[in-house]
Amino acid sequence: MGEKYSSSLEVDVPLMRFLKGKGGSVQKQIEQETRVKIIFPSAKEETLVALEGKSAESIRKASERISKILGEAVQSPMLDYSHFISLPLAIHPALVEKLNNFQRSILRASASNVDSDKDESLSEGSMEEIDEAANPSVSVKLPVKEENSVIVKMDNKEFSIDKSIFIKPKMFHLTVLMLKLWNKDRISQASEVLQSISSQVNEALENRPISIQLKGLTCMKGSPARARVVYAPVLEIGGEGRLVRACKVITDAFVKSGLVLERDARQELRLHATIMNVRHRKSKKSNRRNNSFDARNIFRQYGEQDWGEYPVPAVHLSQRFKFDEGGYYHCCCSIPLPEVAQTE
Repeated sequence: MGEKYSSSLEVDVPLMRFLKGKGGSVQKQIEQETRVKIIFPSAKEETLVALEGKSAESIRKASERISKILGEAVQSPMLDYSHFISLPLAIHPALVEKLNNFQRSILRASASNVDSDKDESLSEGSMEEIDEAANPSVSVKLPVKEENSVIVKMDNKEFSIDKSIFIKPKMFHLTVLMLKLWNKDRISQASEVLQSISSQVNEALENRPISIQLKGLTCMKGSPARARVVYAPVLEIGGEGRLVRACKVITDAFVKSGLVLERDARQELRLHATIMNVRHRKSKKSNRRNNSFDARNIFRQYGEQDWGEYPVPAVHLSQRFKFDEGGYYHCCCSIPLPEVAQTE
């Protein structure tokens, strides 16, 4: 028998599926091309992948191929963002209540508008909804009360407004930076980076409290007639640019640490508060008829809405898909910002 060579490499659990491929296709292709057997760990939480081949050269080629595949996976949309740097706004009960009232108002108004067309709408079939990941651009998020889905008819097409496209108020925030932290080491490193720049962030704010105003509504994509994302523009109270400078300190530090994807490092910061987004629509299937909604009446009623002024008290390293007791994203780490002085 010929001599056997073996090696092993660490593959983090979230990346394991990219090495396997659908139905084991990627694994089989690497094994056929390099003549190296890939042996995955038996336990789901284990990360050591073994390689067995007939030469050191074949092991080297397999290792290089695997590294390339995993590197491409990390950069691709197939590996979702796991964390982000957020400025929490859901801590303000008055804002949360305004957003809840906004949603209830829109759903009630939309439902009353389509009551007369109910039979015709049903005869044409209801719209299916999209179930996609959150958009990784800078955004803010919100909650909701159970209301019925409604369909607004326009030009023989249906533009559904239902509760799933409203951002949940208890999750309302401004996003500074999206991150892919697929293992404990990267999460720990991100926490250290954020904590290490606490003083620089506060210096950028000139060690003074920072507040923002949310006013009006704007479409990020499309038009009010066929809206996809509706958000409230963010204005810094005082207009000194301190908040943008503080955010730049944060993004620069994370880019320097190597925790930010090249594509994200090049993106311009656009602080805004997303209120409605069709990407959150829940459905089994996506189709062109439900990737937008008619927001014209919403803009007529709320286009100049003053949502209020609110202090920004902290910066969080937030984890997506995991929530703390109050309903906001799980906080892995945070740094405080200068507090507003309490009045007697």
